[in-house]
Amino acid sequence: MGDTVLVTGASGFVGSAVARKLAKRGHHVRVLMRPTSPKTNLAGFDAEPVEGDMRDGRSMRRALKDTRYLFHVAADYRLWARDPEEIVRNNREGTRNVMEAALAEGIEKIVYTSSVATLKPIAGQAADETSRHDAQSAIGAYKRSKVVAERVVEHMIAQQSLPATIVSPSTPIGPRDVKPTPTGRILVEAATGRMPAYVDTGLNLAHVDDVAEGHLLALDKGKIGERYILGGQDATLAEMLAIIAALSNRKPPRVNLPRAPLYPLAYAAEAWASVTGREPFLTVDALKMSEHHMFFTSAKAERDLGYRARPYREAIVDALAWFGSSGYLR
Repeated sequence: MGDTVLVTGASGFVGSAVARKLAKRGHHVRVLMRPTSPKTNLAGFDAEPVEGDMRDGRSMRRALKDTRYLFHVAADYRLWARDPEEIVRNNREGTRNVMEAALAEGIEKIVYTSSVATLKPIAGQAADETSRHDAQSAIGAYKRSKVVAERVVEHMIAQQSLPATIVSPSTPIGPRDVKPTPTGRILVEAATGRMPAYVDTGLNLAHVDDVAEGHLLALDKGKIGERYILGGQDATLAEMLAIIAALSNRKPPRVNLPRAPLYPLAYAAEAWASVTGREPFLTVDALKMSEHHMFFTSAKAERDLGYRARPYREAIVDALAWFGSSGYLR
């Protein structure tokens, strides 16, 4: 299996899990790094770092030279930015650059990491791959950026025979969430007793290592041009917080907050963030998203790829153990 594989975003949460699985399988793993990328997640396994940036086509060509497969996991994953359009530009143009370089270098197969952010939740049921957002219906810059980036990939599959399979992770949790992701921040805040209340929302939680395994299954069995949701189980935020509380020997939050009074707080938090440049804990887009239970089904990936996800409680256990040992829960 010693083929060379390039993974973009390998210093990040999902990307590092994918890179580790590939190394374990015996691939020669090349990881695209910006000079500023943290190296924390690359410790403990064999990978060849190459310097480059998904926004720079020339560096992508260099990184992809003599490579058989590509996993494009990198994305600008922020729910807030001083200039929201920057998130859209980064993800759309970055994806276009990466895919054009892959075509130029004759890559045999690409696994492109999209997101359930491009899918429309359906009230009262779990959405599948057919329930799609467009750029108008997607809430916020990040979701919009993932919709337009995914359309770039689909267009290139149709028009230029781009050999890509699309995977859409739901909400991964688990070890090595260094940043942490917005969901990782909820885990940390709840485990340290800084989340006394919650809103009524729901999400689909999956262990990051199962999501990574799904990427490898997409390489092996995924059809070109098809998309596969890589999720776990649906849970309300209250259920998730109750598990975190039990594991942290705390009382779960009892107060279910109405959303309306939170909007002025979110606007204020964003105004302050635009002064400090630091991401606010509460954003208007996050509140709007929370009005929907973001429930999804991985039935297609289970049927066509043999994908399986462990119970999400195990993902919370692993995430809290990692956050604890890495000093996040002090």
